[in-house]
Amino acid sequence: MTISRLRICFTAILVTLCLTNTPVKADDENTYTIQEISDAAQGFFGSTTKGLAEIIEKVFSDLGRPTAYITGEEVSGAFVVGLRYGKGDLNIKKGGTSKVFWQGPSIGFDIGGNASKSFVLIYGLKDREEIFKRFPGVEGTFYFVAGLGVNYQGDGDITLAPIRTGVGLRQGANIGYLHYNREHSWLPF
Repeated sequence: MTISRLRICFTAILVTLCLTNTPVKADDENTYTIQEISDAAQGFFGSTTKGLAEIIEKVFSDLGRPTAYITGEEVSGAFVVGLRYGKGDLNIKKGGTSKVFWQGPSIGFDIGGNASKSFVLIYGLKDREEIFKRFPGVEGTFYFVAGLGVNYQGDGDITLAPIRTGVGLRQGANIGYLHYNREHSWLPF
């Protein structure tokens, strides 16, 4: 009798673990396909490069299909302590488009400045209001005239994958956050 109770408890624990560790997959009708994102990125950046296609494929491989994306532009600069300011359009599948602004500080072994076009893939966003908060991240940058890169930012529920291409002279690595807002703000905090 004790063994059968142990089997029942073990089975219940195993089923619970399997159910709680199953990743939540966004439904297909509310997410973008890789073709839709590639087309939007090509339209935004003006052309498709092999590097951009590889970055999009890598992000899809890591995170799946995004629920939204941002197209925008930003400027940033750093000398150990850095600042970044940007603005763009938040696009939600079946949710329309709205303006969004972002800014944030960073600190690290980072020097230089750059201006970038930013294409941000967004995962786990269920409502447009969820974007208006801080998203921490780590970034490594090397721009010598031009560059292309991606990093991941997240708060546990929502993950952002900013793909940036830009011009400038910048090198280093930093940690920081970006704060997304409805209105422009000069305060990076």
